[in-house]
Amino acid sequence: MTREKRIQAFHKLGRKLDQLSDEDFQSIAADARNHNPWFTIDNVRKSLAGIIKWLHEEYLLAWTSAYDPEVTQKKIAVVMAGNIPLVGFHDFLSVLISGHSILIKSSSKDKVLLTFVVESLISVDPWFASKIEYADQLKGFDAIIATGSDNTSRYFEYYFAKYPHIIRKNRTSIAILNGHESHDDLLALGDDVFSYFGLGCRNVSKIFMPAGFRIDTLFESWSTFSEIIHHHKYCNNYDYQKSVLLVTRAPFLDNGFVMLQENQRLFSPLALVYYEFYSDPQALAQALEPVRQKIQCVVSDEKGAVRFGQAQFPGLDDYADQVDSLHFLTTLP
Repeated sequence: MTREKRIQAFHKLGRKLDQLSDEDFQSIAADARNHNPWFTIDNVRKSLAGIIKWLHEEYLLAWTSAYDPEVTQKKIAVVMAGNIPLVGFHDFLSVLISGHSILIKSSSKDKVLLTFVVESLISVDPWFASKIEYADQLKGFDAIIATGSDNTSRYFEYYFAKYPHIIRKNRTSIAILNGHESHDDLLALGDDVFSYFGLGCRNVSKIFMPAGFRIDTLFESWSTFSEIIHHHKYCNNYDYQKSVLLVTRAPFLDNGFVMLQENQRLFSPLALVYYEFYSDPQALAQALEPVRQKIQCVVSDEKGAVRFGQAQFPGLDDYADQVDSLHFLTTLP
């Protein structure tokens, strides 16, 4: 199958997903939520909307146009994460649209939605049925893309060192404020913090604020997100982190559904957001340079940064670890 036909197939998949009846969507979303309570119906809807946006023919053509249209077909193993709905879809798309077959080791947390999307693609074009396999134990593949934690990445690097590979580790996202943000900017920043309960690598877990910034303006702007505390798993995390802070007598700020703590670390636990003050933007940029490999995206109104509220809507070329996976797949030896 030519790349043009593969693109057309994924375009049709996008239309199929976009035209789901409300009854069909509610059914699949409820199944996903029952399997994994973090996958609320709203979160499934948001994830599908992002995928549907990718699957326009003109976007797929523009994305793939710079790469070799005819590659030697190989079998690519993909170890998928399951922290947010369909988080492994970009790898799935990249492998198949570049002409390879895929061997999927799916996350136990995200089997319902992935199975639904795979079956939808095959219904659009049965050619893909022979190009998609599942496996609990990976063998018989030519290259691998694996996403996991810093701990699992060491395991991946040991066992898959002899294969061409992309191995992803823990990442998080940060926001840098300049003090001139509007209420709407800070409200949109709340989307970057609270979407998917803060479980994704594109969620902001650390906020840098100019010296003198009024932290209470964040709480004022984020009041609309207060319903998040009624999700039982999020609430359990909130209660646990609050207990830890109280027992250790660590200072923190609390508005009843999220806590803020001044802390130099980048990765904050669920329901807790770290912040840090800065006085010199250039000094801040230099201080962040050694940890750039841990930062997925920077949210700010500065040029080149991700705009407020847009962290969870990456483009096709916003790669999960700033490593061009499509280039990797189209240049395999």
